[in-house]
Amino acid sequence: MENWDFAGAVRRWRERVAPDAVGLPSGSRRRAPGLRREELAGLVGISVDYLTRLEQGRATSPSVQVVEALARGLRLSDGERELLFQLSGQPAPGSNVVSARITPSVQRILDRLSNTPVAVYDAAWTLVTANAPYNALMGETTAWRGIERNAVWRNLVGPGNRAVHTPDEKADLETQLVADLRLTAARYPADRRTRQLVSELSAQSPRFVELWSADAPAPRPGRHKVIDHPSVGHIALDCDTLVVAEDDLRLMVYSAEPGTDDAERLSLAIVLGTQQLVE
Repeated sequence: MENWDFAGAVRRWRERVAPDAVGLPSGSRRRAPGLRREELAGLVGISVDYLTRLEQGRATSPSVQVVEALARGLRLSDGERELLFQLSGQPAPGSNVVSARITPSVQRILDRLSNTPVAVYDAAWTLVTANAPYNALMGETTAWRGIERNAVWRNLVGPGNRAVHTPDEKADLETQLVADLRLTAARYPADRRTRQLVSELSAQSPRFVELWSADAPAPRPGRHKVIDHPSVGHIALDCDTLVVAEDDLRLMVYSAEPGTDDAERLSLAIVLGTQQLVE
């Protein structure tokens, strides 16, 4: 199929998505239905310029990751997702690679948690998506690119996040992440991106090499985290990681005991952060 078929499909599907369906305000100043380009680009994690070139047929070789992100941002059905991959000139990822696919049923769960900080990771601990409350709590994630989106890299090589850890807690977190990544690499030996991630981590982090070779069992991750928010201060939260077994996704959900000071701080952090995101 010609490149303009892919471009036209992206445009048509963007124009049919209601803003409130993806958690954006509808507003009264919209001159056309659907999402604006900058809104879809923000949801997908690509630049507005690149999305424009895709919709105009000037960018003709989107990566698997970009096509998957577009399918997610456009809220495509399974059949439409398959069609989008066909129009891009490549097959949809199979079951032998780490998937970043968020199914409609998982998306409905995320929609019902729209006021709760939630981040979704794939089996290699690469961030698939994070909702607005999560970005308000933990800092904006939409600008992260490539390996910056991987939690193993961020905790062993990169800047980490706003969670406050004691030395023992940090060591346990690193051990758990590396052990889980080792299981994923064994489960998906054909996944090129996972092999590349392991190679880059091995080159950049002696700590990763040490943990990768240790073959230690993964400790149970801590459920309680303290977040150092720049405007609100420390917030003590429960952090539950829910595994979607069929899709091999990890949903990280942050919550506070109702009626506590931490619940009030969390609410304030979300209000402050989401106001900044829409300014």
